[in-house]
Amino acid sequence: MKAKILVVDDEKVIRDMLEKFLSRKGYEVVTADSGQKALEKLKTEKPKVILLDIRMPGMGGVEAIKKIREIDKDVGVIMATAVMDEEVAKETIGLGAADYIVKPFDLDYMEKSLMVKLATML
Repeated sequence: MKAKILVVDDEKVIRDMLEKFLSRKGYEVVTADSGQKALEKLKTEKPKVILLDIRMPGMGGVEAIKKIREIDKDVGVIMATAVMDEEVAKETIGLGAADYIVKPFDLDYMEKSLMVKLATML
């Protein structure tokens, strides 16, 4: 079994698509539909990498990554968003995100980004 990935997105169709894709690739996948639930899953599931949506109701991805870092400074985080915002990209990379991927996802690129992040964690 490959690494555990936490997929965080408020859109069920995105969560389901990523879960199906990553599961087929051999990853163990857990999902959350909000930043707050992501923090709970981080504590209970101990994922190696979090795919984190930026724009979500309640706690968005920028606030979530700050809180994630308070809980686990080593977990890999890859930001995912429907809107390319250079300032947000710089901010999240500065907060420790490994990558910033714009939807619609290029799944091959996303998998490569995951593999690179996981390889640096060994």
